[in-house]
Amino acid sequence: MKDKPNVLLVFTDDQRFDTIAALGNEVVKTPNMDRLVKSGTAFTHAHIPSGTCGAVCCPSRAMLHTGRSLFHLQDVGQHIPEDHITMGEVFKREGYATFGCGKWHNGRPAFNRSFDEGEHIYFGGMADHWNVPCYHYDPTGAYDATLLRCINDKRSRELEHRPADHLLAGVHSSDMLADCTSDWLRSRKREEPFFAYLSFLAPHDPRTMPEEFKAMYRPEDMELPPNFLGGHPFDTGALHIRDEMLEAFPRHPDKIKEHIAEYYAMITHLDHCLGRVLDTLEETGQMENTLIVFAGDNGLAVGQHGLMGKQNHYEHSIRVPLILSGPGVKANEVSENPVYLFDIFSSLCEHLGFEKPDSVEGESFAHELKGVRRLTRETLFFAYAYFQRSVKKGPYKYIEYAVDGKRNMTQLFDLEKDPWEMENLATEPEHRETCERLKAELVREAEAWDDEKSEYGEGFWKAYRA
Repeated sequence: MKDKPNVLLVFTDDQRFDTIAALGNEVVKTPNMDRLVKSGTAFTHAHIPSGTCGAVCCPSRAMLHTGRSLFHLQDVGQHIPEDHITMGEVFKREGYATFGCGKWHNGRPAFNRSFDEGEHIYFGGMADHWNVPCYHYDPTGAYDATLLRCINDKRSRELEHRPADHLLAGVHSSDMLADCTSDWLRSRKREEPFFAYLSFLAPHDPRTMPEEFKAMYRPEDMELPPNFLGGHPFDTGALHIRDEMLEAFPRHPDKIKEHIAEYYAMITHLDHCLGRVLDTLEETGQMENTLIVFAGDNGLAVGQHGLMGKQNHYEHSIRVPLILSGPGVKANEVSENPVYLFDIFSSLCEHLGFEKPDSVEGESFAHELKGVRRLTRETLFFAYAYFQRSVKKGPYKYIEYAVDGKRNMTQLFDLEKDPWEMENLATEPEHRETCERLKAELVREAEAWDDEKSEYGEGFWKAYRA
């Protein structure tokens, strides 16, 4: 490109792929995400490869920032070693001013390698949205206790003599992070382009939001998904972790409707805050030359298949929103090209004309931004901890489970005919050949990803072959 565009990377937490109105959800209100869909290219089949631990977002974020695959991370992504070059480091090398705000979850040294500036930096995984323990930017990278503050500490002090239930009148994390980013965008005096990373904590639980957004969704008006169940029919290896304990067994329809209403309210509030950042770009004359990348770190079940969390390989948990909008990107386009989030790094390098670091493994989908429809990957591979492995190819998804030291279930879904994954075809004789073909594909992909060389893969494949 002739002039280097600015880049704003917006990342959400626990947002499922089908939670954007312009992409087909008729219930949720997302006017600002809809703006990005209209002005850019939306990838409706963006995926994460699942994860190596219950906190799926931790490796997901490490993969995003390094462009590396699941089993080529260090400490399940909690720390990014120096030889794993981050996206922010590349932008710094290219002469960009770099700014980070919100959730990081991948180690303090890697944050400072990636960003020259930052504010309201949260190194943890989840927190009360009204009191998030955040840091001011520390140029030394130490981030000691003197820099630690509560994201809402000023407002909390003002309310400290009021009843505890009035503390919800404070500032929500989504508001604070959006305003922090907007303030930085307004304060810029330098001529160099910027790379800004805005990482929301929403719509991750605890799902609390300003009352006006909660009032937009009445639980009794919510419809249960077709694949709602009172409980999952077999052990996935992750049925009793924190996420699944957010609702009692069996799942009650009315309680799931409450969860759905609160989930949508969180997303609508987040969307409202995103709108303020987009408006700031417009007001400051920076929108026209800013490439916006909007994505989520993982999906969420919220009652589908009797599950609440994201520690599974159903579509609701491995598919995520992904939209790119701005210079060089075709507007109002939808791509069904199957991609991973860790392909974003390679794609931005190609789109912007940057040299891609040798440590980056993702494939580029930059051609899609110009309207060229070509598969980036024919097969997608997924792995969750010691318990689940799967592949997607063509219309089929094939999943294997190994729990308690042995293989305990096989699933085969035809996603074109059965997008809600309700009919397991694995036991039907007419699909035996398809299962064998995809089983062989699963083994090949696991080898290519160095799955069995990891502690998780070693455990899974030992149980699988028992």
